[in-house]
Amino acid sequence: MSRLLLLCLSAVLFLSVSPAVCSDAALARLFSDRALQGTLVLTNRDGSRSYIHDEARANTPLLPASTFKIPNTLIALEVGAARPDTVFLWDGKDKGVPACNRDQTLASAFKNSCVWCYQDLAQRIGTARYRQWLKKIDYGNALSGPELTSFWLSGDLRISAQQQIAFLKKLYRHELPFKAASYDALARIMLVEEKPGYRLYAKTGWAGYGEKITPQIGWYVGYLETGTEVWFFALNMAITKPTEAAYRQQVVLEALKLKGII
Repeated sequence: MSRLLLLCLSAVLFLSVSPAVCSDAALARLFSDRALQGTLVLTNRDGSRSYIHDEARANTPLLPASTFKIPNTLIALEVGAARPDTVFLWDGKDKGVPACNRDQTLASAFKNSCVWCYQDLAQRIGTARYRQWLKKIDYGNALSGPELTSFWLSGDLRISAQQQIAFLKKLYRHELPFKAASYDALARIMLVEEKPGYRLYAKTGWAGYGEKITPQIGWYVGYLETGTEVWFFALNMAITKPTEAAYRQQVVLEALKLKGII
Protein backbone atom coordinates (compact mmCIF):
# COMPACT_ATOMS: atom_id res chain seq x y z
CA MET A 1 0.00 0.00 0.00
CA SER A 2 2.80 2.39 0.91
CA ARG A 3 4.57 1.67 -2.40
CA LEU A 4 1.37 2.47 -4.31
CA LEU A 5 0.98 5.73 -2.40
CA LEU A 6 4.59 6.65 -3.16
CA LEU A 7 4.06 6.02 -6.88
CA CYS A 8 0.95 8.18 -6.89
CA LEU A 9 2.73 11.03 -5.13
CA SER A 10 5.62 10.78 -7.59
CA ALA A 11 3.21 10.99 -10.53
CA VAL A 12 1.53 14.08 -9.09
CA LEU A 13 4.90 15.73 -8.48
CA PHE A 14 6.06 14.96 -12.04
CA LEU A 15 2.92 16.39 -13.57
CA SER A 16 3.18 19.52 -11.45
CA VAL A 17 6.69 20.38 -12.61
CA SER A 18 6.67 19.08 -16.20
CA PRO A 19 6.33 21.73 -18.92
CA ALA A 20 3.03 22.29 -20.69
CA VAL A 21 3.30 20.76 -24.15
CA CYS A 22 0.23 21.22 -26.31
CA SER A 23 -0.38 19.66 -29.70
CA ASP A 24 -3.61 21.37 -30.56
CA ALA A 25 -6.10 21.58 -33.40
CA ALA A 26 -5.53 25.32 -33.83
CA LEU A 27 -1.91 24.84 -34.90
CA ALA A 28 -2.89 21.89 -37.05
CA ARG A 29 -5.38 24.06 -38.95
CA LEU A 30 -2.60 26.48 -39.96
CA PHE A 31 -1.19 23.58 -41.98
CA SER A 32 -4.40 21.86 -43.07
CA ASP A 33 -5.98 25.11 -44.31
CA ARG A 34 -3.04 25.42 -46.71
CA ALA A 35 -2.89 21.67 -47.49
CA LEU A 36 0.64 21.53 -46.08
CA GLN A 37 2.62 18.69 -44.56
CA GLY A 38 4.97 20.02 -41.92
CA THR A 39 5.78 20.64 -38.30
CA LEU A 40 6.05 23.61 -36.00
CA VAL A 41 7.69 23.75 -32.58
CA LEU A 42 7.01 26.88 -30.54
CA THR A 43 8.42 27.20 -27.02
CA ASN A 44 9.33 29.88 -24.51
CA ARG A 45 12.75 30.38 -22.99
CA ASP A 46 12.48 27.97 -20.05
CA GLY A 47 10.27 25.46 -21.87
CA SER A 48 7.39 25.93 -19.43
CA ARG A 49 5.07 26.63 -22.37
CA SER A 50 5.46 24.69 -25.59
CA TYR A 51 3.25 23.99 -28.59
CA ILE A 52 3.96 21.34 -31.21
CA HIS A 53 2.27 20.34 -34.42
CA ASP A 54 3.28 16.86 -35.66
CA GLU A 55 5.68 15.71 -32.97
CA ALA A 56 6.97 12.79 -35.07
CA ARG A 57 8.08 15.12 -37.86
CA ALA A 58 9.50 17.55 -35.29
CA ASN A 59 11.97 14.83 -34.32
CA THR A 60 12.80 13.83 -37.91
CA PRO A 61 16.26 15.03 -39.08
CA LEU A 62 16.23 16.86 -42.43
CA LEU A 63 18.63 18.91 -44.53
CA PRO A 64 18.95 22.35 -42.89
CA ALA A 65 19.45 24.26 -46.17
CA SER A 66 20.00 27.98 -45.54
CA THR A 67 19.11 27.78 -41.86
CA PHE A 68 22.68 26.49 -41.59
CA LYS A 69 23.76 30.06 -42.36
CA ILE A 70 23.17 30.79 -38.67
CA PRO A 71 26.00 28.57 -37.35
CA ASN A 72 27.93 28.96 -40.61
CA THR A 73 28.14 32.73 -40.08
CA LEU A 74 29.35 32.27 -36.52
CA ILE A 75 31.97 29.74 -37.59
CA ALA A 76 33.17 31.99 -40.42
CA LEU A 77 33.52 34.96 -38.06
CA GLU A 78 35.23 32.90 -35.39
CA VAL A 79 37.90 31.38 -37.64
CA GLY A 80 38.54 34.62 -39.54
CA ALA A 81 37.01 33.47 -42.84
CA ALA A 82 34.77 36.55 -42.72
CA ARG A 83 34.34 39.82 -40.87
CA PRO A 84 31.16 41.86 -40.38
CA ASP A 85 32.34 44.19 -43.17
CA THR A 86 33.29 41.41 -45.62
CA VAL A 87 32.26 42.03 -49.24
CA PHE A 88 31.74 39.20 -51.74
CA LEU A 89 32.47 40.21 -55.33
CA TRP A 90 29.99 38.91 -57.91
CA ASP A 91 31.62 37.26 -60.94
CA GLY A 92 28.97 38.58 -63.34
CA LYS A 93 27.36 35.18 -63.93
CA ASP A 94 23.66 34.62 -63.37
CA LYS A 95 23.17 32.79 -60.05
CA GLY A 96 19.49 32.07 -60.62
CA VAL A 97 18.32 34.52 -57.94
CA PRO A 98 18.18 38.19 -59.01
CA ALA A 99 19.03 39.47 -55.52
CA CYS A 100 22.27 37.44 -55.62
CA ASN A 101 23.42 38.81 -58.99
CA ARG A 102 25.46 41.60 -57.44
CA ASP A 103 28.22 42.17 -54.90
CA GLN A 104 27.12 41.15 -51.41
CA THR A 105 27.94 42.13 -47.86
CA LEU A 106 27.86 39.46 -45.15
CA ALA A 107 24.48 40.83 -44.04
CA SER A 108 22.94 40.82 -47.52
CA ALA A 109 24.37 37.36 -48.24
CA PHE A 110 22.58 36.09 -45.12
CA LYS A 111 19.28 37.82 -45.83
CA ASN A 112 19.28 36.91 -49.56
CA SER A 113 20.31 33.30 -48.84
CA CYS A 114 23.16 33.84 -51.26
CA VAL A 115 24.46 30.34 -51.97
CA TRP A 116 27.58 31.37 -53.86
CA CYS A 117 28.69 33.66 -51.02
CA TYR A 118 28.51 30.90 -48.44
CA GLN A 119 30.15 28.46 -50.82
CA ASP A 120 33.01 30.96 -50.98
CA LEU A 121 33.10 30.95 -47.18
CA ALA A 122 33.05 27.15 -47.13
CA GLN A 123 36.20 27.08 -49.25
CA ARG A 124 37.88 29.40 -46.77
CA ILE A 125 36.75 27.38 -43.74
CA GLY A 126 37.55 23.91 -45.08
CA THR A 127 36.27 20.42 -44.27
CA ALA A 128 38.52 19.80 -41.24
CA ARG A 129 37.38 22.92 -39.41
CA TYR A 130 33.72 22.24 -40.22
CA ARG A 131 34.04 18.77 -38.68
CA GLN A 132 35.55 20.24 -35.54
CA TRP A 133 33.00 22.99 -35.17
CA LEU A 134 29.90 20.94 -35.96
CA LYS A 135 30.82 18.55 -33.16
CA LYS A 136 31.83 21.38 -30.84
CA ILE A 137 28.45 23.10 -31.14
CA ASP A 138 26.48 19.81 -31.32
CA TYR A 139 24.63 20.85 -34.48
CA GLY A 140 22.26 18.13 -35.72
CA ASN A 141 24.13 14.98 -36.74
CA ALA A 142 27.34 17.07 -37.09
CA LEU A 143 28.17 15.45 -40.46
CA SER A 144 29.72 17.66 -43.11
CA GLY A 145 30.45 14.78 -45.47
CA PRO A 146 32.70 14.99 -48.54
CA GLU A 147 30.85 17.83 -50.32
CA LEU A 148 32.45 20.94 -48.86
CA THR A 149 30.27 23.49 -50.66
CA SER A 150 26.90 21.75 -50.49
CA PHE A 151 26.75 19.47 -47.45
CA TRP A 152 23.99 21.62 -45.90
CA LEU A 153 21.99 21.76 -49.16
CA SER A 154 22.17 18.23 -50.56
CA GLY A 155 24.83 16.41 -48.55
CA ASP A 156 24.99 14.55 -45.25
CA LEU A 157 24.08 17.23 -42.69
CA ARG A 158 20.72 16.69 -40.98
CA ILE A 159 18.87 18.42 -38.16
CA SER A 160 15.36 18.12 -36.75
CA ALA A 161 13.04 20.94 -35.71
CA GLN A 162 13.56 19.99 -32.06
CA GLN A 163 17.33 20.09 -32.53
CA GLN A 164 17.00 23.52 -34.16
CA ILE A 165 15.22 24.72 -31.01
CA ALA A 166 17.93 23.30 -28.76
CA PHE A 167 20.62 24.99 -30.86
CA LEU A 168 18.78 28.33 -30.91
CA LYS A 169 18.41 28.32 -27.13
CA LYS A 170 22.13 27.74 -26.69
CA LEU A 171 22.76 30.50 -29.23
CA TYR A 172 20.52 32.95 -27.39
CA ARG A 173 22.09 32.16 -24.03
CA HIS A 174 25.61 32.49 -25.46
CA GLU A 175 26.36 28.92 -24.39
CA LEU A 176 28.25 28.10 -27.59
CA PRO A 177 32.03 28.60 -27.87
CA PHE A 178 31.96 31.86 -29.83
CA LYS A 179 33.26 35.32 -29.01
CA ALA A 180 30.85 38.03 -27.91
CA ALA A 181 31.67 40.00 -31.07
CA SER A 182 30.57 37.05 -33.23
CA TYR A 183 27.27 36.74 -31.35
CA ASP A 184 26.66 40.48 -31.71
CA ALA A 185 27.42 40.48 -35.44
CA LEU A 186 25.06 37.57 -36.05
CA ALA A 187 22.25 39.19 -34.05
CA ARG A 188 22.45 42.31 -36.21
CA ILE A 189 22.33 40.15 -39.35
CA MET A 190 19.47 37.93 -38.11
CA LEU A 191 17.15 40.79 -37.14
CA VAL A 192 14.16 40.58 -39.50
CA GLU A 193 11.67 42.92 -37.89
CA GLU A 194 11.55 45.33 -34.98
CA LYS A 195 8.27 46.72 -33.68
CA PRO A 196 7.28 48.39 -30.40
CA GLY A 197 6.16 45.07 -28.92
CA TYR A 198 8.82 42.68 -30.21
CA ARG A 199 12.00 41.95 -32.14
CA LEU A 200 12.08 39.01 -34.57
CA TYR A 201 15.32 37.18 -35.43
CA ALA A 202 15.01 34.45 -38.06
CA LYS A 203 16.29 32.60 -41.11
CA THR A 204 14.52 30.81 -43.92
CA GLY A 205 15.75 27.67 -45.65
CA TRP A 206 14.76 25.81 -48.82
CA ALA A 207 16.39 22.47 -49.58
CA GLY A 208 15.97 21.47 -53.20
CA TYR A 209 15.29 24.99 -54.53
CA GLY A 210 15.87 25.04 -58.29
CA GLU A 211 16.27 21.26 -58.40
CA LYS A 212 13.92 18.51 -59.53
CA ILE A 213 13.35 17.13 -56.02
CA THR A 214 9.85 16.43 -54.71
CA PRO A 215 8.92 17.31 -52.10
CA GLN A 216 11.41 20.00 -51.29
CA ILE A 217 11.98 21.11 -47.68
CA GLY A 218 11.13 24.58 -46.44
CA TRP A 219 12.34 25.97 -43.11
CA TYR A 220 11.75 29.01 -40.93
CA VAL A 221 13.61 29.10 -37.61
CA GLY A 222 14.50 31.76 -35.08
CA TYR A 223 13.36 33.53 -31.94
CA LEU A 224 11.20 36.45 -30.92
CA GLU A 225 11.87 38.81 -28.03
CA THR A 226 8.90 40.49 -26.38
CA GLY A 227 9.05 42.85 -23.43
CA THR A 228 8.80 39.98 -20.96
CA GLU A 229 9.62 36.73 -22.75
CA VAL A 230 11.63 35.04 -25.50
CA TRP A 231 9.95 32.53 -27.82
CA PHE A 232 11.80 30.09 -30.07
CA PHE A 233 10.34 28.53 -33.18
CA ALA A 234 11.27 25.98 -35.81
CA LEU A 235 9.05 25.15 -38.74
CA ASN A 236 9.73 22.79 -41.60
CA MET A 237 7.34 21.77 -44.35
CA ALA A 238 7.17 20.01 -47.67
CA ILE A 239 7.25 22.39 -50.63
CA THR A 240 5.67 20.98 -53.78
CA LYS A 241 5.44 24.25 -55.74
CA PRO A 242 7.28 27.58 -55.47
CA THR A 243 4.20 29.54 -54.37
CA GLU A 244 4.11 27.55 -51.13
CA ALA A 245 7.44 28.98 -49.96
CA ALA A 246 5.76 32.09 -48.53
CA TYR A 247 3.78 29.90 -46.14
CA ARG A 248 6.92 29.31 -44.07
CA GLN A 249 6.83 32.79 -42.54
CA GLN A 250 3.03 33.07 -42.70
CA VAL A 251 2.40 29.99 -40.58
CA VAL A 252 4.90 31.02 -37.91
CA LEU A 253 3.58 34.57 -37.65
CA GLU A 254 -0.02 33.36 -37.50
CA ALA A 255 0.94 30.87 -34.78
CA LEU A 256 2.58 33.64 -32.74
CA LYS A 257 -0.60 35.71 -33.04
CA LEU A 258 -2.83 32.71 -32.33
CA LYS A 259 -1.03 32.11 -29.04
CA GLY A 260 -1.17 35.78 -28.06
CA ILE A 261 2.59 36.23 -28.24
CA ILE A 262 2.43 39.14 -30.71
